[in-house]
Amino acid sequence: MSLVLDPAAQDLLFREARTANTFTDEPVTDEQVQAIYDLVKYGPTAFNQTPLRITLVRSAEARERLLPHMAEGNRAKTAAAPLVAILAADNEFHEELPALFPAFPQAKDLFFAERPARESAAALNAALQAAYFVVGVRAAGLAAGPMTGFDFEGVRKEFLDDDHTPLMIVNIGRPGPDAWYPRSPRLAYEDVVTTV
Repeated sequence: MSLVLDPAAQDLLFREARTANTFTDEPVTDEQVQAIYDLVKYGPTAFNQTPLRITLVRSAEARERLLPHMAEGNRAKTAAAPLVAILAADNEFHEELPALFPAFPQAKDLFFAERPARESAAALNAALQAAYFVVGVRAAGLAAGPMTGFDFEGVRKEFLDDDHTPLMIVNIGRPGPDAWYPRSPRLAYEDVVTTV
């Protein structure tokens, strides 16, 4: 066996996991979200950047503000999900770098003094963290429904500010009836990996 992770855990995180489209009405607690974050915060990023910001949409009022910005095909499942998270990149993440990367505190000013460099780094590293978050949701025994079908500018104006760029919206909960589409194909190893 080439992998040290237990096969059941491999299935939970990858092989059997799917993007959920329906959920039960069982709540997702703050304690569960805290446990997910406390696990996934250790995923690697460049210079230990931590640009991911998570806005939990819990209240009925906030959900009503979000729904008009969702693509039509994503509205019903977002309305019904026990918890919705807006994942965004903080373009001012560099302010935390001296504390988060004490081995090289000058990285803040050397590499990220200009806004375009920050936005590029924030987008890449927050996307990495968002992927870790989805796997963390699975590790908690929950299902995730990550989506990019929404009005990005509308969500930014409604829930964020000019320093935050929305990346995806994730519905979270226990999978409901007919939650999954059939597993779609994946590319084979030889189609992806090249040795030079």
